[in-house]
Amino acid sequence: MDQATIIITRLVFGLVFSVVIGWLAYRRRSLSRSGIAGAVITGTVIFGLGGLLAGLLLIAFFVSSSALSHYRAGRKQDVAEKFDKTARRDLGQALANGGVAAVAAALSGAWLWSAPHPPQPAGAPWILLGALVGALATVNADTWATEIGVLSKHPPRLVTRLSRVVEPGTSGGITLMGTLAALAGAAFIGAMALLLCALLWAVAGLLPGQNVAQPLALRWSQDPGVWLANIPAPGVAAGFPLAGLLAIALAAPIAGLIGAMADSVLGATVQGVYYDASRRKETEKPVGRDGMPNPLARGWRWLNNDWVNFISSLAGAVAAALIVGLTQ
Repeated sequence: MDQATIIITRLVFGLVFSVVIGWLAYRRRSLSRSGIAGAVITGTVIFGLGGLLAGLLLIAFFVSSSALSHYRAGRKQDVAEKFDKTARRDLGQALANGGVAAVAAALSGAWLWSAPHPPQPAGAPWILLGALVGALATVNADTWATEIGVLSKHPPRLVTRLSRVVEPGTSGGITLMGTLAALAGAAFIGAMALLLCALLWAVAGLLPGQNVAQPLALRWSQDPGVWLANIPAPGVAAGFPLAGLLAIALAAPIAGLIGAMADSVLGATVQGVYYDASRRKETEKPVGRDGMPNPLARGWRWLNNDWVNFISSLAGAVAAALIVGLTQ
């Protein structure tokens, strides 16, 4: 099986899985109709070009963050009025949360397509996988911080001036509970990467003929990468790649927390924030409940929450790629 056939087959599987998961999420009110399209786009690219490990990590992010979005939703209702988006993700949110990971997966797929035999440089696929994990760790950290932090009994403080207490839901406001939740959310993605990879490697080791490419096998062919991820696996490299996975598991919480803090700093400085005169409060929503536009209170009008999520996930991806790159 050549690289082109491998990638096309993975894209087809990715499309099917993404459609099924998107529809189920829509029925569970975790996605809007446009959000289904975003989930299908990012899911197809991440699974098809990044491999099964990348696709499962995307599912882990989506399931955990969606579950937390619905956790104690009643208590969050008043704070949710400030946010530009709701717990039901739309197209913009889906692309903002998965866009950087999708780019990392696409670059990983391009490497797989063009890699010589033996593939060089050897560290490139690990760095790209690190970037993908860092991006997902960041958006998961940000979601966990938001969904758990707003439940804190202590008022948040502005990240750029910790002496200033702000109202819950204020852009750039952080709490100790939210910060610890961000760290936990990022670490969760790293732990899932290690756990899922170990599980998939174990399944691959039980399959006969590891050097023979079979479309449904969760393993690799003699070409660099089939289903697991675009990195060496049983039959190609000796044993379980513990060093590479440990580097990624370590990079995830560090990079995720860096990305989440970048999100807060952007929210406190340049993100577009509006003033809702009817509620006499700041809000991320450019339009009030009465349909009238809210005046801009601070920040850049174009820099909405989706762009902030995208930029912060990019920061997390770069941080993780650098950390993993130093270990190669």
